[in-house]
Amino acid sequence: MQTAVATPPAVPQGASRLKEDIIAKFRSKTARIGVIGLGYVGLPLALLFSEEGFPVTGFDIDATKIDMLTSSRSYICRIPETEIALARDRGFQATTDFASIAKMDAIVICVPTPLTEYHEPDLSFVTETVKSIAPHLQAGQLVVLESTTYPGTTNQVVLPLLEKGNKLKLVVSRDESETDNVFFLAFSPEREDPGNNTVARCDIPKIVGGIDRCASEIATALYSSIFRRAIAVSSPTVAEMTKLLENIYRCVNIALVNELKLLCLRMDIDIWEVIAAAATKPFGFHSFYPGPGLGGHCIPVDPFYLSWKAKEFDFSTRFIELAGEINVAMPYHIVEFITEALNGRSKALKGSKVLILGVSYKKDIDDLRESPAITIIEVLQKHGALVSYNDPYFPKIGKGRKYDLQMQRVPLEDLGQYDCVVIVTDHSDYDYQQIVDASQLVVDTRNATAGIRSPKVVRC
Repeated sequence: MQTAVATPPAVPQGASRLKEDIIAKFRSKTARIGVIGLGYVGLPLALLFSEEGFPVTGFDIDATKIDMLTSSRSYICRIPETEIALARDRGFQATTDFASIAKMDAIVICVPTPLTEYHEPDLSFVTETVKSIAPHLQAGQLVVLESTTYPGTTNQVVLPLLEKGNKLKLVVSRDESETDNVFFLAFSPEREDPGNNTVARCDIPKIVGGIDRCASEIATALYSSIFRRAIAVSSPTVAEMTKLLENIYRCVNIALVNELKLLCLRMDIDIWEVIAAAATKPFGFHSFYPGPGLGGHCIPVDPFYLSWKAKEFDFSTRFIELAGEINVAMPYHIVEFITEALNGRSKALKGSKVLILGVSYKKDIDDLRESPAITIIEVLQKHGALVSYNDPYFPKIGKGRKYDLQMQRVPLEDLGQYDCVVIVTDHSDYDYQQIVDASQLVVDTRNATAGIRSPKVVRC
């Protein structure tokens, strides 16, 4: 009688072995995490990894940011310096030296993806970052792009640059590659909402799309270590399109209420009361609110990424483009309302003193990206108005990618000296009753003065 010989378990080979090694590091929280781009997305993400005990290194080309972080100082108002100091105590480092990429197990890219002056995608930050990563790429590393972009970017832009630029002749892992000479690549869209304190960052589900099954499993394991839920989709392009759908959904609905607001103003109907009434319906309706225009990176920018990409397929995204046109036009409508309000008091816009209240793109944050206040200020100045501003989060407005205002914040006092005070951002710090009482004329673009009855107030 022959004795049965136990068959030893198969030893994982190639990409499978590398996958098991890096997932084990994620589970033990010993994996070294590199986050590139320490802005409104990258810095919170780096701190979240640090809070969970991972050794984290932040990378940025802005030496000022690196110096501030090294000194445990913050440049984002919602991130207290104590949080950075705690991360530093846990080993968080920040550097401009991309050579340290070689020491990382996972590299997450969180750099800007703005538009050109012709409303076309500007991927220069992504491509330059990837070119900086490539020479230091090591076998078994995971690279994740979080920057919002058009479907196909991870496959068509990031992947070839990494394969071409690395010195070890690594290739991307594809369906259980049998070689060890691979790296892993995925896309996972950021879902930051600055100023939103109702949902903890770790409670926001993370979408993940890997180039192959190994990459998806690895990226899912990475994000599952800091988020309560990570959801794998079939590919990076699905993940890229998911992000665009989320933001286009908001863009289109905001455009709808912005257009309805313009109609309601002509019909002498309060759009805010209409929305509040419609919101009582327990199904089939979600409230969106009008305003002076869209700001931030996502909603004003992302729809144009998809409409640009659609042209490659001979497809016109008319609905999306129309929504973009409506939202882009809103700051100009606000200037028209200011002009009419001044005319109603026998004053011309040219030569009038106008105070803008709030310049950030949404309330209670220090973020100027794509803020409609910038456009409103520029158009008012072009028409000869003498413009000042006040915002508790911005002592000055200097130069940005699309503007160069060089303005200093004025104190919120002696409001009677201004011919018109315009509420552009409805910060919680403002006492709106006091503002109305002290002003000659208030143009309210945010319904911040709801409940205040005064002939001084013009709502638009």
